Amino acid sequence: MWDGWVDFGIAAVVGIGVAIVVAVIATIVLAVVARRRRWAGVLSRQSRAPFRLLLLVVALWVAVRVAFPDETWRGILGQILTILIIAASAWLLASLVVVATDVALGRYRIDVPDNRVARRIRTQTLVVRRLAIAIIVIIGIGAVLLTFDSVRAIGASVLASAGIASIVAGLAAQSVLANVFAGLQIVFSDALRVDDVVVADGEWGRVGEITLSYVVLDLWDDRRLVLPCTYFTTTPFENWTRKGSELLGAVEMDLDWNVSPALMRAHLRQVLERTDLWDGRTSVLQVTDAVAGYVRVRILVTAKDAPTLFDLRCLVREAMVAWVQESMPQALPVQRVLMTDAAAPAPRTPTDPTPTGDGLFTGSAEAERRASTFTNAIPILRDDNAEPST
Repeated sequence: MWDGWVDFGIAAVVGIGVAIVVAVIATIVLAVVARRRRWAGVLSRQSRAPFRLLLLVVALWVAVRVAFPDETWRGILGQILTILIIAASAWLLASLVVVATDVALGRYRIDVPDNRVARRIRTQTLVVRRLAIAIIVIIGIGAVLLTFDSVRAIGASVLASAGIASIVAGLAAQSVLANVFAGLQIVFSDALRVDDVVVADGEWGRVGEITLSYVVLDLWDDRRLVLPCTYFTTTPFENWTRKGSELLGAVEMDLDWNVSPALMRAHLRQVLERTDLWDGRTSVLQVTDAVAGYVRVRILVTAKDAPTLFDLRCLVREAMVAWVQESMPQALPVQRVLMTDAAAPAPRTPTDPTPTGDGLFTGSAEAERRASTFTNAIPILRDDNAEPST
């Protein structure tokens, strides 16, 4: 009896010693490679613990299978160590996925200008990482369950009813599955990326995180808006950085008719030349409306991104208001009121009810030709005795 335990102890010590030697060799090799390659250092940090645990568990499993003296406990310990091997293997595979994605993300920085490609790759890589880790966990749990004879015995009946179960599960989790597929569609269609500036649900913010079920928007006032992935596949939204971050913004002002657009245009140019917020692409001042006693002046300016454009619009609006107040106060918007005496109404000039002059569709040959294009073959009666003409 003691000989069996001695043999098991020797087998365990030898196995653990071999695991330690392999772990030391792997550590030395990665340390040497890390001097020239960044991925070796990342691999050493992320995978050191699961790799060593896997080596230790495998060594003990081999020792139990080879030299454990008690047959009853050999099966129980073998079962436990098999489960630990599966768990350590899943942990190691998940760490390798994290290492691979971290190395890929390190090559594409998003904190630099013109980072559209980097943001697309980052978004897709993060979603693929989550999906791969989820698949590894599911496979690991399934492998652990298959180590039990009872679970393996009912496997045939489970597979036989898989069709009905899948239908029931699909109906029960259709909203969850819809969000998962919507998340994959968003990522791989390149419609939305991490760090994109969007307007969704009436809110303006930046995409902070994209998962398989929801999207997190970091709003401009430090709030967080969480929307399901199906929102972005079923509802129109604005993406201000789809192709680039440059934007065009408008500033509108209602002024009096005494305003001089030429002088305003000259002052606008001076304001824009003194600020770094303007990117120099577009500077337009136009009168877009002149009704209801006001002149509507619209100013169009451009900036490199949305935050800069917001500040630029505020700067231009403030500068133009100050200029109108100081240089052209007669252009300030006013409301004119006509005071009349209700007891003595002003005399009215009698008018002839008979219409005179040419109209748009009557009164001249050109007007009648214009009318004929709308009447086509409908008869036009000139008087009660005339024949209808087309």
